[in-house]
Amino acid sequence: MPSSLETPLVNVSYDGPVATVTLNRPAKRNALNLAVVAQLRQAFETLPDTVRVAILDGAGDHFSAGLDLSELSETETHEGMQSSFAWYEAFAKLQFGRVPVICVLHGAVVGGGLELASAAHVRVADETAYFGLPEGQRGIFLGGGGSVRVSKLIGFSRVTEMMLTGHVYTAPEAFAIGLVHHVTPAGQAMAKARELAARIASNAPLSNFAITHALPLIAEQPMAHGLMTEALMAAVTQGAPEAKERVNAFLQKRAAKVKPQ
Repeated sequence: MPSSLETPLVNVSYDGPVATVTLNRPAKRNALNLAVVAQLRQAFETLPDTVRVAILDGAGDHFSAGLDLSELSETETHEGMQSSFAWYEAFAKLQFGRVPVICVLHGAVVGGGLELASAAHVRVADETAYFGLPEGQRGIFLGGGGSVRVSKLIGFSRVTEMMLTGHVYTAPEAFAIGLVHHVTPAGQAMAKARELAARIASNAPLSNFAITHALPLIAEQPMAHGLMTEALMAAVTQGAPEAKERVNAFLQKRAAKVKPQ
């Protein structure tokens, strides 16, 4: 972590049950180096128990322009692999941490920035956001988990085309292919994220945990294994006292019915 005299590369603030984690390197378009990745990991693994949902965003005009290429200038093969594993461990704290994570995207969401965004559970982009994987033009390959996570979101064929050709997607195009869940006018993505965070924070924590942890496993399992995992998670969640109270509230017409939003 930075000393008291250094500007943190990742800021964390709290508003009730919502934590906001902000990449804080705007002069570098929030480029990611090992120091940023380490602070990001620590931010997510040390969230207080009172936090029920986290929002991840980037300071300045861009979410993240990706890997800080200056770190590659003298990197040996074994160091490159160690660097990737440091990214994997940090990003796992988002995807498989205690709370759901909403990512707020604007400006560049490129390379490692897109790899980071793909680890979040909900992605909200404003109209300024653009998405690319320029590794092919840089002579390198994805190293922050994007070949797995981004491919799971949009398919390996689209990832192949993005990397080979340098194809950049706009926010509406990213929504159309399933790369983001919501698109807002410029400057309004954070407001949308806070609206979604309030909904998520109102869920039963055990349900949120089951959703963010069990669904990725089920997606990887054969059908019989996936159905068994589903049945186990259904039994665990519905047996919790909070679930029983919520179901009773619905049956007694004390809870709202599902309707379009």
